[in-house]
Amino acid sequence: MINNKKVVLVGCGAVGTSFVYSAVNQGIANDYVLIDVFKDAAEGNEMDIADTQAVLPDSFNSIKAGDYSDCKDAALIVITAGRPQKPGETRLEMVADNAKIMKEIATQIKKSGFKGITLIASNPVDVLTYVYQSVTGFDKKRVISSGTTLDSARLRRLLAVKLGVMPKAVQAFLLGEHGDSSVAAWSRGYIFGKSIEEYIKEGSITKEDLEEVKDEATNLAYKIIEKKRVTNYGIGACLAKIAKTILNDELKMMMVGAYLDGEYGNKDIYTSVPCILGKNGIEEIVKWDIAEEEQKLLTNSCDRLREALDTAKAAIK
Repeated sequence: MINNKKVVLVGCGAVGTSFVYSAVNQGIANDYVLIDVFKDAAEGNEMDIADTQAVLPDSFNSIKAGDYSDCKDAALIVITAGRPQKPGETRLEMVADNAKIMKEIATQIKKSGFKGITLIASNPVDVLTYVYQSVTGFDKKRVISSGTTLDSARLRRLLAVKLGVMPKAVQAFLLGEHGDSSVAAWSRGYIFGKSIEEYIKEGSITKEDLEEVKDEATNLAYKIIEKKRVTNYGIGACLAKIAKTILNDELKMMMVGAYLDGEYGNKDIYTSVPCILGKNGIEEIVKWDIAEEEQKLLTNSCDRLREALDTAKAAIK
């Protein structure tokens, strides 16, 4: 039987532990299991995070360093394992190394008898999510990538700065690859309920401003990695938000990587599109009528992911 408040983390590096720390502070789950190829990393983080139990306003029941047998009754597995992105390296350049790691993880999770939902943040995230799903054979709606959740959060924040408003007032989204070829869906963007097109017409913002914001949101990870070698807090918070939405069956729309079977004119690929998330994983892919140029760019982004996917498939043969 699935424990609806049990979460397993695979990968106790900076991203994974940032997720767990964010999750325990929000009271998202009752029981946490930490798995890492380096046992000391899992055990050290178990002890460290356990120290929060006595002071959190909404605490949790347990946290432990475990193994893949602990996955069997989990509601959610979050995978962040993989080698980190090097300074100047694109996410797609990591594909061969991390595809091999993901195949091994997927095999172990499959053996455990796991029946829950998997959320993947290992990069390149959509390619590795495809690898995981193909190895496990799990229901595609229950295998999700973190996609452009973080990218879209960056886009909203940077656009809010440009306009002098709070980020929560902004609805703006990046579709496609979590990476260089992501697509700004400005045709679906709103600020205080008013379309971005209206803001352009009244002169509050220009198309050049929007392009600058999009480029900064896309390239921000490179700047952070150059300065501190890893991006972890933003993605950790995003993973916690996705996890909370799923475990609480909130039926909210988020920009996550979903398997496309004809939606948005693309098939047999994981990429980021708007999805309704709930207790069954991806409850629905929301079909937007996006601008013609945005659709063309999204297909180009999917084509780039397919090229990387071919590399991943070759690596795990």
